[in-house]
Amino acid sequence: MIGFRQVLAVPGMTPLLGVSLLARAAITADAMALTMYVVIALGMSYAAAGGVVAALTAGVALGGPLLGRMIDRRGLRTVLLSTIASQLVFWLTVPVLPYVILLGASFAAGLLMVPVQSVTRQAIAAMTAAGQRRAAFALEAVVGELSYIVGPAVVILGATAVSPGVVAWGVGAAIVAGGAGIALLDPPMRAGDEAGGEAAGRPRRREWLGTRMVAVLTMGFGVAMLLSGVDLAIVATLREAGQVSWAAVVVAVFGVTSVVGGLVYGALPRPMPTWLLLGLLGLVTIPAGLARDWPWLCVAVVAAGLLTAPTLSTVSDAVSQLAPAGARGEATGLQSSAASAGFALGSPVVGVAIDASVPAGGFAAAGLAGLLTALAGYLLSRRPPAAAPPSSSSQAREPCGAVAPVP
Repeated sequence: MIGFRQVLAVPGMTPLLGVSLLARAAITADAMALTMYVVIALGMSYAAAGGVVAALTAGVALGGPLLGRMIDRRGLRTVLLSTIASQLVFWLTVPVLPYVILLGASFAAGLLMVPVQSVTRQAIAAMTAAGQRRAAFALEAVVGELSYIVGPAVVILGATAVSPGVVAWGVGAAIVAGGAGIALLDPPMRAGDEAGGEAAGRPRRREWLGTRMVAVLTMGFGVAMLLSGVDLAIVATLREAGQVSWAAVVVAVFGVTSVVGGLVYGALPRPMPTWLLLGLLGLVTIPAGLARDWPWLCVAVVAAGLLTAPTLSTVSDAVSQLAPAGARGEATGLQSSAASAGFALGSPVVGVAIDASVPAGGFAAAGLAGLLTALAGYLLSRRPPAAAPPSSSSQAREPCGAVAPVP
């Protein structure tokens, strides 16, 4: 664990990860909070709640690269203050908004969501040396997994104890507090050798958004689609077995094993290609559908859990290395958008597979999504990059092994 100790010893890293965990736990719970509000407080259907969540997700997907581009041009604090203000207004007014207005407001709130995830990744790339980044991004992936374990569970428990409106206020308060904490920390978005000179310029998009970056974004989309589908397949399998109340236990096992996998991967001496990790994740996901009750399903998801955080961390590491300093905000925003699109598409695709076959078909569809995007990423990464004049010192760096062409 020497690598992790070195990363956490970087000035500002520990508080950054701590504040990021608070904000990301709230952001991962926002969809659940809105669902509980629409279903319980407004007394409407789950389909209506799904419309609100879809509007929020669409806003997040579209807003990611736009906010990232603003960070590149205007700086971190300007973007954080504007997004914090928008979140404060939205979450304070949620309990009094009628459904139709809530739909539009949810889209606007997603468009101006505090960019905690992308900012954390940018800061990690700027604050760490090249040899520390794999361990650092493994920790970032672990923080993400912890947020998925904690956030929605707290919202569900809170909604049963107090009103959904109060829970919405709590989620909004945590998002605002997390964004304010990052604004106070004001982590660097560029390393010291990237802060001036040619590296400070804004490169043209075609100079960095090439086939290798597209390969990484495709695989980021694929892993998000797989994970979203697995969650639905778990619920469908246990519902058929009459054990749906145990779904939370299976999801918790999945999350804990992902945390363990991230910590183990970050401590390994050498990285693994993203396409290989994603391909393995897809392969071990498919047979999980053979489990018929919750104890065996807990066992079946362990292998997929161990590979989840490592796959997520390699995607982040690759994006940080392929993006030049002047466009890193937009690149990490595109990564967040790809993940949002994957999460949004995974559930309906896997749902169709379940309806057309059996719950095991959900795991098969999720696993195949991972395999296909891993293959696409592998093929794209083998293509030679288009010749372009270098725009920054970071353009000259060698991309990480996750996306480098395979000899």
